[in-house]
Amino acid sequence: MARGKIQIKRIENQTNRQVTYSKRRNGLFKKAHELTVLCDAKVSVIMISTTDKLHQYISPSTTTKQLFDQYQKTVGVDIWNSHYEKMQEHLKKLKDVNRNLRMEIRQRMGESLNDLGYEQMVNLIEEVDNSLGLIRERKYKVINNQIETSKKKVRNVEEIHRSLLLEFDARHEDPHFGLVENEEDYNFVLGYPNRGPRIIALRLPPNHHHDLHNGGNSDLTTFALLD
Repeated sequence: MARGKIQIKRIENQTNRQVTYSKRRNGLFKKAHELTVLCDAKVSVIMISTTDKLHQYISPSTTTKQLFDQYQKTVGVDIWNSHYEKMQEHLKKLKDVNRNLRMEIRQRMGESLNDLGYEQMVNLIEEVDNSLGLIRERKYKVINNQIETSKKKVRNVEEIHRSLLLEFDARHEDPHFGLVENEEDYNFVLGYPNRGPRIIALRLPPNHHHDLHNGGNSDLTTFALLD
């Protein structure tokens, strides 16, 4: 059964258009490869889709540049000359910009001022003053941040110092001052490293020390830990 003839016109549906492009592109590249192999021809196919994606086929025996060079030689045109002239023009503009920037740097360093007129000198002074103002503002901001950080560190050290002083005063007033509080059988616990590595002391509430000492007066009990 013969296939229906397709009318050659733009496919309106975007999905169908993309599918058709992909299929026809692959078919065209396949034919180009067959032409290269069967006829030993140099073939180049360049395709750009509606989404600006580049697809190309080039015969394995050549490169794109070699093919363009051979095209120029055969047709008698120079497609690189105009591109080279544009590159040279762009390079000249970049050199001018670089020269002007170097001149401005020298002028801000106090050099190459002989060619400046009065208005140019005034503008240069204003620009330098504005630049110095920005530099001072940024430097002051950095210094202020460093000062605030140092103040925070000093406050932390002072707080630690006050805590140590309070602890020292408490130890001086009561040598049995406890460091760890517990809500169960004892109120405070304190280690005594000078009396041995396995000695702890417990300060018990008043209603507990009689049970442990059988009527003793001290509420500070010392225990030796077992090995």
